Amino acid sequence: MTKARRSYEEGCLAAHALDLIGDRWALLVVRELILGPRRFGALREGLPGISANVLTQRLAELEAAGLLTREMMPEPARVQLYRLTPAGEGLWPVLRALCQWGVRQPGHDPRLFISPTALMLSMRALCARAEAGAFRVAMTIGEDAFSIRTAPGRFRVERGMAEAPLTFRAANANLMAAVVYGPQPLEVAARGMIGFDGDIAQGQAFLNLFSLR
Repeated sequence: MTKARRSYEEGCLAAHALDLIGDRWALLVVRELILGPRRFGALREGLPGISANVLTQRLAELEAAGLLTREMMPEPARVQLYRLTPAGEGLWPVLRALCQWGVRQPGHDPRLFISPTALMLSMRALCARAEAGAFRVAMTIGEDAFSIRTAPGRFRVERGMAEAPLTFRAANANLMAAVVYGPQPLEVAARGMIGFDGDIAQGQAFLNLFSLR
């Protein structure tokens, strides 16, 4: 049985929101589900610092709060998935604001673990949309694949592989993040740090849309 949630016991709307998502790890669990449903094991891979017991508790609390639901994949997989409800998906502006606020604060260490989903969401939050051209990009990070499309004023990312003129591949998200946000040009990074297929100039123009500075 899930323990009764602690409450600030205030009528403040911010306090009410924190009653729902203010516990440690809760908002990061939501982060890992923003781009679509995930298995329990996939959630743990994206949150390596969380224990199985705490993740189980947070999932139960978020479900009780109406922020996620459980569903079963059809036969023969029969694997349980966790999916955000519309209320859970509505937390994206909160995550975006945290990314945009956090990048301006000192002390961020980009060498620490970042999940593939977290990298995609940081790119979604920090993309210089006003400067974006029409790019179609496929990114494979370990076993995760993402499809990205940009246009002036737009950035869209979806989970799953798709054909694209620009294809990036990396063993893990930290390597990909170092290329996306780092000062090293793609022409150098593509010699061994990551894999890349497509026009180097176009690939560099896409990466120039992202900065932590």
